[in-house]
Amino acid sequence: MTRVLATGTFDILHPGHVYFLAQAKALGDELFVIIARDSNVTHKPKPVIPEEQRLEMVDALKAVNKAILGSEKDMFEPLREIKPDIIALGYDQRFDTEILEKELTKRGLPAKVVRIPLSKECPLCSTGTIIKEVLKRYG
Repeated sequence: MTRVLATGTFDILHPGHVYFLAQAKALGDELFVIIARDSNVTHKPKPVIPEEQRLEMVDALKAVNKAILGSEKDMFEPLREIKPDIIALGYDQRFDTEILEKELTKRGLPAKVVRIPLSKECPLCSTGTIIKEVLKRYG
């Protein structure tokens, strides 16, 4: 059985997230998802939706077998328990696949890293775009 892991913030769940997770699930048999902790989101604005709600929403998706919150101290900590065979990265996630694979191997977690190349094309397929539209209409 091939276990796939996907990670992300998943703030304001939209079709792009659903597409990414469906593509990740297609790489194996089980899909585990690590939801970024509010405190760890430093590369973009803090999430609008609290981490527990984001966890609940992602865990409810058909493609997802299990969603958990990430570690606030060590991003590799949950991987020791999940033991993924494949880690799926979104097209816009900031990880370098080769460096990540080396770090995983160094920690005894020899997962293959696969980047999902495309996002779903739709008018509101990013959290930022949704927020801008809400502000335009109601701001």
